[in-house]
Formats: sequence, C-alpha cells, structure tokens
Amino acid sequence: MNRPVSEIQGVGPKMVEQLGEMGILTTEQLLEYLPFRYEDYAIRPITEGQHDERITVRGTVHSEPDLRFYGKNKSRLTVRVLVDGLLVQGIFFNQPYLKKQIMLGDSIVINGKLDKNRLVITGGTIKSQKDTVDGGLEPVYSVKGNMKVVAFRKLIRQAFSQFSNDVIEILPSQLLDTYRLMERQETIRQLHFPSTIESLKQAKRRMIYEEFLLFQLKMQLLRKREREGDIGQKKIFQMEDVQAFIEQLPFPLTNAQSRVLQEILSDLQLDLRMNRLLQGDVGSGKTVVAACALFATVIGGFQGALMVPTEILAEQHKASLAELLEPFNINVALLSGSAKVKERREILNDLREGKINILIGTHALIQDGVDFHHLGLVITDEQHRFGVEQRRILRKKGLRPDVLFMTATPIPRTLAISAFGDMDVSVIDEMPKGRKAIDTRWAKPSMLPRVIEFLKRELAKGHQAYIICPLIEESEKLDVQNAIDVHNQLQGELLPFEVGLMHGRLSSAEKDLVMKQFSENKVNVLVSTTVVEVGVNVPNASVMVIYDAERFGLAQLHQLRGRVGRGDTQSYCVLLADPKSDVGKERMKIMTETNDGFKLSERDLELRGPGDFFGAKQSGLPKFKVADIIEDYRILEIARMDAAKLIQSEAFWNNDAYRFLRIYLKNEGMFEDEKLD
Repeated sequence: MNRPVSEIQGVGPKMVEQLGEMGILTTEQLLEYLPFRYEDYAIRPITEGQHDERITVRGTVHSEPDLRFYGKNKSRLTVRVLVDGLLVQGIFFNQPYLKKQIMLGDSIVINGKLDKNRLVITGGTIKSQKDTVDGGLEPVYSVKGNMKVVAFRKLIRQAFSQFSNDVIEILPSQLLDTYRLMERQETIRQLHFPSTIESLKQAKRRMIYEEFLLFQLKMQLLRKREREGDIGQKKIFQMEDVQAFIEQLPFPLTNAQSRVLQEILSDLQLDLRMNRLLQGDVGSGKTVVAACALFATVIGGFQGALMVPTEILAEQHKASLAELLEPFNINVALLSGSAKVKERREILNDLREGKINILIGTHALIQDGVDFHHLGLVITDEQHRFGVEQRRILRKKGLRPDVLFMTATPIPRTLAISAFGDMDVSVIDEMPKGRKAIDTRWAKPSMLPRVIEFLKRELAKGHQAYIICPLIEESEKLDVQNAIDVHNQLQGELLPFEVGLMHGRLSSAEKDLVMKQFSENKVNVLVSTTVVEVGVNVPNASVMVIYDAERFGLAQLHQLRGRVGRGDTQSYCVLLADPKSDVGKERMKIMTETNDGFKLSERDLELRGPGDFFGAKQSGLPKFKVADIIEDYRILEIARMDAAKLIQSEAFWNNDAYRFLRIYLKNEGMFEDEKLD
C-alpha cells in the first residue's frame, strides 16, 4: 500500500503534484482519503417528496431550456420536465453550460430542493441517466487547488480497481466476528462506492470502531509506558494519620470526595508515578481533597507544589491551606511574582533546605532558581490554562513527582476519555450538603431597569455583586455591552454604592488592588470581563449579572455563575440576553434549569461541538476520518475497554492474529519494543 500514486494508471507528473498538495503521496493515502459527505441521488416518486426537502427525480425534458443572465457572472437556467405524469420546473443557478447538455426529449435526473406547492425543484444539479451512480449515493470529497471532484472520483475508482487487493485486514477475526464487522477491503469499497444506504452505514460502523480502537490502543500503550516505564516515588504514610487529619476538618467529606481521595492516596503509595486528572464542579471541594493529598505527601517525607493561574487565587489557596495544615507543623509558603528580593531569597533558600513543606504560586514556580529539596507531588489547578511545556518543566524540578491536575471545567466523560486517555480520571460528582443552589434567571435587555432595582435591594442587605461584560471597550463590529461603558453607567445608577472596574488590560498591581477592595467589601459591585472566571472567592457576593450572555458558552457561563453562591445566603445569577437563534434560546433555557456542570457540559458539547467547547487550539482532541466522539461515544467506550483488555493480554503481544495491529502501532512510533516486531 506504500506504492507511489504515480503507479496508478493515468496519473502523470501534474496530477502527482496536485495530489501532493492534498497530502496524498501513496495509494494507501489515496484510498483512505474518504468522502466528507454523500449526495443522495436515489430516485423517488415526486409525490413522496416533502416540501423544502432535497429530492432526486427522473423525467423527460418537455421544453427548450431558458437561460437568462443577470448581475456579474450570474445566470438562471429554467427547464420544464415531465416527471411521473406531472410537469415540474427545474431552476439551476450559475450553471449556464447545462443548456447545451439538455435536449428536448432527453431522459434526465434532477436533484434539488422541492417546492411542493408550485412543483419547482431549485438549486441542484442535472445529470443524464447514464451518469447516475450505483445505489444513488454519490461521494463528495474535499479537494484542493486545481483538482476537481469528478476527476478525483475517477482516480479513486481506478486506484481501487488496480490495488484493492493490497488492502490488508488489520483487525483480528475474533473482533470482526464479535461485532459482525465488515472486512476492511469491502469497508473501503463501500465508503467510496456505497451500494446502498445500509451498506454505507455498516462500512462507517466498521471504520468508526477501527479508528477508535487504534487510537485507544495508542493511548493505553502511552499510559502503560508512563506508568511502568517512569518509576515514581513511593510515599510511606499511615492511613490512620491521614484519617485523623480528615476528622479535624471543619466539615465532613462528601462520599465523592472520600472516593476520589482514596484513589489519589492509593496512587501516592505506589512506586509508579501518578498522572491523574481531578474533575470537580465549581464548589465541589477539590481544594480540600488537594489539602489531604498534600498532607499525606508531607508526612511521607516529601514536599508539595501547587501551581495556579492567578496571584489572587494563589493568595487564597495560601490562606486556606495554611489554616488547615499549619496546626500540624506543616509550613505553607507563597511565592509570587511580586515578592520583594529579600523575601524571595529567603523563600528559595528555605525551599532548598526543606524548611518549606508546600509551595504555592503561579508560573513563578517554574522559573530558574526555584529548586526543591525533595519534591513529591505537583498539583496544578485549572490545568488547561498551563501549557504542556510549563508542566513538563515543573515536573522535572523534582525526582519524578506524582502529578495531579485539577479542573473545575466539567468535561464530559466521553471527552475526558479521548482528550486525557493517557491519564487516570477522578470525578467529584457531588456537592457538599447545605449548599444552596444558585437561582438563575434569563432576562431580556429591556428588563434591565428591573434587574437594577433587584440589585439595589441585594446591595442594601450588605451583599455584593459581579457584573460581567464580553468586551473591554466599545466595538464597531459587535453590538455588545462593554465593561467601561457599563461601569460608567452603573456608577450613577447605583449610588451610594461603590462600583469597581476589572479587566485584562489592567496591570497585575491594579487588578490585585481592585480585587482586594472587593474582597474587603470596600467595592460593592465589580464590573468585569471574564478575568474573574477563575481565581476569585468572595463569599459575600450573592448576585451575578451577565450582559450579552448568549455570547458565552454554557461551560463558561457556569464557571462565571460559580463565583457566587459561596456563602450561606441565597445567591442569584441573571442572564441578560436576547438570542436570535433557537440554539441560543435553548442554551439560556438550560442554564435556568440546572446547576449541574456535567449535565451542562454534555449539552454544550452537543450544541457547539468539541472544537468550540474547548477552543480549537487547546482541545487536544484527535481528528478522526469517520468517527465522531459525540455521536459515536458508545463505540468509543467499547473500543476503550477492548484496547485495555488487549494491552493486558499476553495473546496480544504474541499471537499472530494481532500481528497487523502491532505493526500499525510500531509504524505510529509508539515503541521500539521487540514484542511489536
């Protein structure tokens, strides 16, 4: 299958160059370059068509086609066709060449959108009877440069005719039989030239499973190599001591916290390096779990590090962890970028000598000169905000420390499996008892005066509020509220209450000052951009108002909402939005119906897709040719379980039935292990 495309009959140097631009150099790459959709040209009686549905019909040309030009390079071709005894009008835009191809009395096939009331088919294509494809399904490929879809289709057919026998089955017969999967050669044939809709469906099912299994095998091997090839540092501590620490906490752990903590403590006691993702909704109590893990690490003779995105959050973690840990003679220190030279020198010296047990900070923790005495555990909070390279540097500072990543962004399990398949995943899926659900309301912008009145009543009770805006300054392109304008407006409307302003263009010192004033209730209302999404804990804040809420994703709205509801009083979130689309309205409705971040994330994923959910650049999600991790998550789960069993199976490493899977994995650069030969 590694034959160059030049061996395909009819492919000359020019076409080799065109294919090269598309990343196609070999016959294998060509045959695995699959269509991204299919046009359904299956002919149906016109009476079966629904209004505004695409339909394909066959008929006889009844009158000479009428071609008219308008505007620049625009045309409209109209032809009347006798279809099933009815006179149908076909309208085709910007295809003037069709006029010469349509003759009176010809039998033709028309595809387009049906206006059933007027018997008009619009905006599709015309084919002669002999040009229709088998099964009525025509593949559509994504081509580049001067390559045309029709020419590419012919090229695929020629390549398959010459080299289809080179397509090797890579799945063992055991799996083919278990799941009744189509063989690989027939799968590729049906994906390019589907006989029927059912055969295409079965070919896709086979390819989806294959893609997921190969991906999961890679992830499982990566995980196996990480765990077994990277020896960790066993922490020796008594569980009774950890239990004593848990019992003196000001509140009992939830069942979910206890379960997750047990998973982490078990990892710490192994001589394999921990690589675990801890997911927990806003307010679910991840910090307490982190405190228990750090406690166990320190009594086991090691130091711990906690890296967070902002100095504000670092200071809050320092205060809360010191309160919990210092009664046990555990020294907690804060290293911030704003530390004075003398203070920084003392901290770094104490860290090297082991006098500091736990160091908390921002990315300042990974700077040169920050050296630990005996680093055993690294925890990063909101880990998706740190680059892979930053985390790698921090890990290398110690002697193979255990690593725990924490995030309050609820990632649906299907995505966690795919995006973080080389990690163990723990989930805190339970909220502490007594926490009041945030009352979320959706209000149209015209209701703003009522929202302001409600805000005044809450402020009069001594509570505080956040006002979130999408932009810092006015934009001509986007008609959305901006923080500076809203701040100016509310300063007058909310007198005598103090209104502060926070956004990303402020210096670190200015941000810190505003947040300090807000946390001390010297500023009653904080108008801000989304910089408050992470790293702010003001229990006295009871109201969150989000302007232009339709511009945010559900996961981000949930993160913002989580800034309130941290105290004992009832808290509120008001979504000011006027969405125009049905999806936008649905998202606002969902926000008012549930406070469960995981349910929201699943719906967000369904509505927006994985690229938008994570942000295209940081998603880390694999790109599959046929498989879709949202639509096909059940197959993903099966493939993950099968891959895990295979990797642990002696037969996989030695049995000839798995030979081609092993060759694939070696070709992917997974291992140079002799077992994969």
